[in-house]
Amino acid sequence: MSATTIRESLEKWEEEYLHPRAARSVRSKGREISEDPCPIRTAFLRDRDRIIHSKSFRRLKHKSQVFVAALGDHYRTRLTHTLEVSQIARTISRALRLNEDLTEAISLAHDLGHTPFGHAGEDVLNELMDGGFSHSEQSLRVVERLEKDGKGLNLTWEVRNGILNHSKGMRPLSEIEKDPMPATLEAQVMRISDIIAYINHDIDDAMRAGLLIQDDLPRKVLENLGQTHSKRIDTIVKNVIETSLENGLEVIAVSPEITDAMDTLRIFLNERVYHSVSNAKETEKAKRIVETLFRYFMENPAQIDSYFNFTADDPLVRRTADLIAGMTDRYAIELFKKLFIPLTSME
Repeated sequence: MSATTIRESLEKWEEEYLHPRAARSVRSKGREISEDPCPIRTAFLRDRDRIIHSKSFRRLKHKSQVFVAALGDHYRTRLTHTLEVSQIARTISRALRLNEDLTEAISLAHDLGHTPFGHAGEDVLNELMDGGFSHSEQSLRVVERLEKDGKGLNLTWEVRNGILNHSKGMRPLSEIEKDPMPATLEAQVMRISDIIAYINHDIDDAMRAGLLIQDDLPRKVLENLGQTHSKRIDTIVKNVIETSLENGLEVIAVSPEITDAMDTLRIFLNERVYHSVSNAKETEKAKRIVETLFRYFMENPAQIDSYFNFTADDPLVRRTADLIAGMTDRYAIELFKKLFIPLTSME
């Protein structure tokens, strides 16, 4: 009889320690393409590693979060947002004895399909494509179809389900909670952690940009959540843990009082920050870049093969969207210059 592998020991630990409603890697619904198990890593750990080593993950460091072409080094990028979501989600999962590895994998992959220039780029593609454009669907497409030169990452079903079902839009939390939930509690943790992260770090970035000061924040939010960035996160995280335990971990939940405060903050940010950013000159420039590049490649489809050709059997509009969505801010800007800005005599 062969010795027990490290992976099998970890799977045994999951079985004995994790909450009865937590996901077990050994019980995963598996991958689209069957693989031999790793002797060291569980299935979800393996997914986490594949995501971190992917090209699309590395590109997140040069994609805007909210503030387009930010001049300061301390503004969030799509990568730092992803890491903050992962940290919050892991904290909640560990406290609830859920599968932290699954939570982390979903967190790290949830925005891989985001466009350059934050939601400005997504808005443009959504308008140009029949049927619209969803970054959550694109994130799933990245891991299933686009990564590794068209081979995909072959992630487990649980991670892919969490990626696809993480997006919430700007509706009130009370409405979101009525939606069909992701299949695992770990994915539900990531879903609420995404909100916790952005409603807090977007305040921080807006203050850094001079759009807000502390006194601008709704008094109700400060009273219920806290006066500082760290205190607000701490309050919500503790509430998620306590409320979820109170319902027997049937679902990841937030108390009505904290839900109301979070909704107040989301509405405030939409009115005072997101609306201002969307109307800013830099955002309009970014939108023109994305639209111009999209129309160029639709009119010159042969040029797409210069960048990748492993989706040649897909419709042109799909291939064009894949190309544009995969670009970083700076790559899109440089490509725009190359295609549309004439060189001067000095150059």
